[in-house]
Amino acid sequence: MDLDLSNRRALVTGSTAGIGFAIARGLAAAGAAVVVNGRSAESTERAAARIRDAVPGAVVDPVAADTATAEGAETLFACVDAVDILVNNLGIFEPKPFFDIPDEDWRRFFDVNVLSGVRMARRYAPGMRDRGWGRILFVSSESALNIPKEMIHYGMSKTAQLSVARGLAVELAATGVTVNAILPGPTRTEGVIDFLKSLADASGRSVEEVETEFFRTERPGSLIRRFADPEEVANLAVYLSSPAASATTGAALRVDGGLVGTIA
Repeated sequence: MDLDLSNRRALVTGSTAGIGFAIARGLAAAGAAVVVNGRSAESTERAAARIRDAVPGAVVDPVAADTATAEGAETLFACVDAVDILVNNLGIFEPKPFFDIPDEDWRRFFDVNVLSGVRMARRYAPGMRDRGWGRILFVSSESALNIPKEMIHYGMSKTAQLSVARGLAVELAATGVTVNAILPGPTRTEGVIDFLKSLADASGRSVEEVETEFFRTERPGSLIRRFADPEEVANLAVYLSSPAASATTGAALRVDGGLVGTIA
């Protein structure tokens, strides 16, 4: 299977930690030159250094810019003129009851989770099309299908990403550019680890006990009954970014531990 990404340049937004970082590191390990992006210069430089340490010889360029805003996107565009692989990973989430979500939160979630990726694709997809090769990924979530009642605004934004990805795939049909969405389930990111530790400390239980209880009561549909590692999500992203996935486009592919309870 050809996963070689030598001579390809990749941009992963929101890639200083978690799933985004794992994807950036995976792409670098496959041979791609990678642009790591975050909001602060310090975190972005630190992430780039970690990838260089993990992947000897990796070419990693840190670009600090808040791509959730039009101004931040322009900052990134000024530093990165073209890419072959675009991974729209930037995203936020926040549990909040529906009746407590004000208009500005709905707009914020749409701006960060949806419009940021639209801006990136609008800027970089034409160059991919003209060169006859490209990969665009939207990191959505199983919450796009299983809308969580505790954060409906987040689910809305993740469903919107699926629409954008599918429509853009149709727009770029027969150009050599593929567009897909991946749908992670609960994933053991740094933020999740901190959250589990805080629950464990507050309840006098172990982190393992808290995790088991979470899947028993909150996510009983999970078939793996655990959090996925970011690298397990990144493996799918690297495959979809590779020449081996040339016939996969317009798809929403799940790496959710079987949490979505449908076949299609």
